[in-house]
Amino acid sequence: MSEDPMSDDLLWPVYAEPADLAAIEAVPLEARGLPESTYALLARAAERWPDRTAITVLPEAAPGRGPLRRTFAGLLAEVHRYANLLRALGVRRGDAVALMSPNCAELITATLAAQLAGIAAPLNGGLSRSHLAELLRRSGARVLVAGGPELAPDTWDTARALAADGMLDAVLLLRPTGAQDSPEAPPIDGVRVGYLDELAAGMESSAFGGDLPEPSDLAALFHTGGTTGAPKLAAHTHANEVADAWMLAAGSLLDHDSVIFAALPLFHVNALVVTLLTPLFKGQGVVWAGPLGYREPALYGEFWKIVERYRITAMSAVPTVYAVLAQCPVDADISSLRVAMVGASPLPDAVRDGFQAHTGATLVEGYGLTEATCASARGFPDAPRPGSAGQRLPYQHIKAVRVHEDGTCEDLPAGQRGVLAISGPTVFPGYVTGHDGQGHVLDGLGKLAGGRLDTGDLAHVDEDGFVHLAGRAKDLIIRGGHNVDPAVIEDVLLAHPRIGGAAAVGRPDVHAGEVPVAYVTLTPGASVTEHELLDWAAARVPERAAAPKKVTVLDTLPVTDVGKPYKLALRADAARRELLRALGEVTGVRGVHTAVEDGSVVATVEVSPAADEAAVTAVAGRYALTWRLVVAS
Repeated sequence: MSEDPMSDDLLWPVYAEPADLAAIEAVPLEARGLPESTYALLARAAERWPDRTAITVLPEAAPGRGPLRRTFAGLLAEVHRYANLLRALGVRRGDAVALMSPNCAELITATLAAQLAGIAAPLNGGLSRSHLAELLRRSGARVLVAGGPELAPDTWDTARALAADGMLDAVLLLRPTGAQDSPEAPPIDGVRVGYLDELAAGMESSAFGGDLPEPSDLAALFHTGGTTGAPKLAAHTHANEVADAWMLAAGSLLDHDSVIFAALPLFHVNALVVTLLTPLFKGQGVVWAGPLGYREPALYGEFWKIVERYRITAMSAVPTVYAVLAQCPVDADISSLRVAMVGASPLPDAVRDGFQAHTGATLVEGYGLTEATCASARGFPDAPRPGSAGQRLPYQHIKAVRVHEDGTCEDLPAGQRGVLAISGPTVFPGYVTGHDGQGHVLDGLGKLAGGRLDTGDLAHVDEDGFVHLAGRAKDLIIRGGHNVDPAVIEDVLLAHPRIGGAAAVGRPDVHAGEVPVAYVTLTPGASVTEHELLDWAAARVPERAAAPKKVTVLDTLPVTDVGKPYKLALRADAARRELLRALGEVTGVRGVHTAVEDGSVVATVEVSPAADEAAVTAVAGRYALTWRLVVAS
């Protein structure tokens, strides 16, 4: 095959500017010759570029032990060994393999192997044990790949507890990147326990011994924030993931010599699709950060040196990461960094402007959600569209719609705000509700008539297909790109004997985009302090990110005219309180007022004629919030 991936005209159309979209879609996606599965995508890369470095995995941020490298051919051989081990353990095409570990070299390989032998089911080890047990039950996974005692002691403790509860048949442990020896794997009665690399060492590396996945087969089960109870489990097919990865790779932003930096956890769809699968299309190398990724404080002190050392071309992160990097002195040659992709939560203007001025690299916004595999829109650095989250990706049809009570919907004209709906090859087949003898049971929820995905986001789409977000119709709180289900906070607070009602919403935050806060009503005659309620919630919510930052006691919670909870009013109040606090020391600020306009919270900052307007703009501009300045006479 040709060394140059750009020589395949069908696979690589001209895709450099927004106007190229129509010509791309004139050719049916089926004619593009996409690989049939994520495994076929990896095998293609190994055939074309066998000796090129596919992954470079850093053991930790600070200089020390050297990185572990795998060529594309070496990565494929290791995937074969791991997949053949899973097959030897009884994993078949319709069986899920759970993966719960910080990022490391073996987790990258194990994730691809799980999609080859069965279905990958990544888990966030920070979830409560009860939620993890429920996700295991729904997925039907009986084999768990987990961080071992040296790599992740807390994760190992959780894995051992789940196994002791009878949830698992086998636990395959992962070592820290580059580690050669580890203590003997601690035994668990009735469960096979061992280090993955040791158990797979004797397995066949030249081929997989089972049936290869088809495009319609399930590739992964990703948990995502829902509206009630435990996180939902969204199913992805191989066709979903390959198509979404190709849509990103098809763009002309990056060529086959680009080097990508990856530091998001592999239980997040962005890490899988954007920084693992997409680079396989053009044979791009990926440098993976240490196990904590962007959560490792030491990374920021070394970040620009890493960019220089590995000639990083592109990276992907959430707004909070770029806010921190904009404050880190550039102490290296970072001229290789051309594109910094950002998504998962709203991007404040001040973060964008600060990062770009500080680094010279362009922030390219994107929009997506797990139920549409990962990415559905992305921007163009040479054709900025202010206020937009990007143009829809090829073959993904995105419309603002009005949803009727009977579940049907009507398309709205360009520029008119409505609920965002997506159709196309990346829309997931449904949420997993359980596992029976025939395979996974999917509920098919989240779709509108005609197979369109109801995103729950409010937006308008302009005539060129650019998406302009305007808030969320759904209630999820997005803290630093992490979905927090308000129901889990509300359930914990309602369990308090003195609380009669509870509602959790997101409050704007300069670091995390949003943080959870709660509003409560008390039972008749009861009294309780905010400190008591904060302690109560922090001790009982299923994950630390869901612990509310503030609890406000109200006489009544707001409701709509038909008696339903009205959280937009609470989001407006939370935004008002936060802006008042932040602007407290700014000269001339008379007050902050918030209102709900077309389903979005809009803040008005009232100032005197002598106010320091530049200071007001500097403070308010740090929030991902629509606001305006009014000078009072």
